[in-house]
Amino acid sequence: MDERGWWRRGVVYQIYPRSFQDTDGDGIGDLPGIERRLDHVAELGVDAIWISPFYPSPMADFGYDVADYCGVDPIFGTLQDFDRLLGAAHARGLKVIVDFVPNHTSEAHPWFVESRASRESRRRDWYVWRDPAPDGGPPNNWLSVFGGGAWELDPATGQYFLHSYLKQQPDLNWRNPEVEAAVFEALRFWLDRGVDGFRMDVLWMLVKDEQFRDNPRNPDWRPGMLPHLRFDPVFSTDRPETMGIVRRMRALLDSYAGERVLIGEIYLPIRRLVAYYGEASDGCHMPFNFKLIQARWDAGEIDALVRRYEGALQGAWPNWVLGNHDNPRLASRIGPQAARAAAVLLLTLRGTPTLYYGDELGMENVPIPPERAVDPWERNEPGMGLGRDPERTPMPWDDGPNRGFTDGEPWLPPGPAAVNVAAQADEPGSMLTLYRRLLALRRAEPALHEGDWVPLGVQGEVLLYARQAPDAARFAVAVNFGDGPARVEHEALRGTMAVTTTPGREGEAVEGVLTLEANGAAVVRCG
Repeated sequence: MDERGWWRRGVVYQIYPRSFQDTDGDGIGDLPGIERRLDHVAELGVDAIWISPFYPSPMADFGYDVADYCGVDPIFGTLQDFDRLLGAAHARGLKVIVDFVPNHTSEAHPWFVESRASRESRRRDWYVWRDPAPDGGPPNNWLSVFGGGAWELDPATGQYFLHSYLKQQPDLNWRNPEVEAAVFEALRFWLDRGVDGFRMDVLWMLVKDEQFRDNPRNPDWRPGMLPHLRFDPVFSTDRPETMGIVRRMRALLDSYAGERVLIGEIYLPIRRLVAYYGEASDGCHMPFNFKLIQARWDAGEIDALVRRYEGALQGAWPNWVLGNHDNPRLASRIGPQAARAAAVLLLTLRGTPTLYYGDELGMENVPIPPERAVDPWERNEPGMGLGRDPERTPMPWDDGPNRGFTDGEPWLPPGPAAVNVAAQADEPGSMLTLYRRLLALRRAEPALHEGDWVPLGVQGEVLLYARQAPDAARFAVAVNFGDGPARVEHEALRGTMAVTTTPGREGEAVEGVLTLEANGAAVVRCG
């Protein structure tokens, strides 16, 4: 693949390292485990792996509380293990994107240890410290995403520090240029080792209001909604100064040979999401678009969503996500059969798709007994169903007791034995086979990996669109969102079946009329 714009034509595969493959028997996945399973990833047909955090950490939030930006936690291996993994991935033609956490560190990070030592500490201003309110309480009404207030009193110094997540995750002060310099030095550490880019955690949250004003009440909030959204976080997130930092991050990546990709985790409305591309495409290559995760599985809603997003891009390159480590599994959200149709949707829309490990098998959420729950969000907000353990369970490689993941006791219980790589690898009708066929078609056909998206409307519960590129085969896609069979007619539907969710229909002639099974989908090669 040409280095220029590889991220546009490629497909990203997210690996949650704790759950991919354990090699030392401690029940926790590690970097050598990822290396061992790279052939599966390469054979799947993706182009890059994104590895969730593996840095030294107390693991209060499983690696998103970083104690050292330039190392590897011993439970995951060593820096030498990372270098070997990077080399092995590159040898297979796979790019490597690492997760980076710029908004906050662990309370155990040496920067914060020094910062909280005294008010006169050299690094005091590296974090967000404020005096108490006149009544002795928190400085303002900002809330933590993980429950409760976002301020923690430090009795020794008499000030509060800000934590947008756990109290063990103090927020860095990005208004201090020394913080930016130190974080950029850490980015260079990984770029110099040869990584192909970064997925930036909660990128839209880096800068806070300089006056620390209270967030206004959210008039749309109702009981049962996420507690931290009781207030509209206009002063604690998405501040105007953030884009300056993003542009400088992009410039740093652009200064390296080869195209290094900058991906931002950004949960914002579309009009704000696209702003993170930058006015001159000098921001994120891809501000992650999570709208498919948040949307109802409905043909009309998805059609309107794609049109709205495409219309807002103004030349920027789109991207789509259907699953990740923070959201329930796709097959659990919409059902196993609909998940097959969703695979067709994800891999034929215009833009870069990101897959979550195990979705290629149709993995579902695994029920976690209360005594096995480990996610801090679940512990802090019990009874709200916010726990993310069910979508982070071990990758099933075979039908053995621990699904081939570990020889020890897995950190989370595995799913059902019937769902595994070995069982699906040579099965013509399996989810894994469907993903491989879709990915092979997408890679081979310019219309699918770089062509235009042409809406063809909605018929009943079937979404229709086409993909086309100059001097290339044209494709029409039909996705049935309904629980019953559907029959659609359209002039674009003339050609042969290229890929379908119904095994055995490939090569079938289509003459303007197409029948689909319930929650079925088809890709038609036109002409």
